[in-house]
Amino acid sequence: MKTIQMTIDETLLEQVDRTVQTLETTRSAFIRMALEQALRQYHVRRLEERDEVGYTAVPANPSETNEWQNEQEWGDEWNGAK
Repeated sequence: MKTIQMTIDETLLEQVDRTVQTLETTRSAFIRMALEQALRQYHVRRLEERDEVGYTAVPANPSETNEWQNEQEWGDEWNGAK
């Protein structure tokens, strides 16, 4: 592990400190977790943007997706109704 220094707004630091106390963890562990989550979210956004560009450039042909249309219908049983 590498030790770093960072600048953080006092109000945000107070929120972090309250949260780490509740979670019974440390600032470092909490910030590592938050950074890992932010990096995962960033990666997913990049993949979604890539897919959007791809599907915009080459849209799906309706004949390619029609056979799956009924699979999208959950029916009343899904909502607990019988």
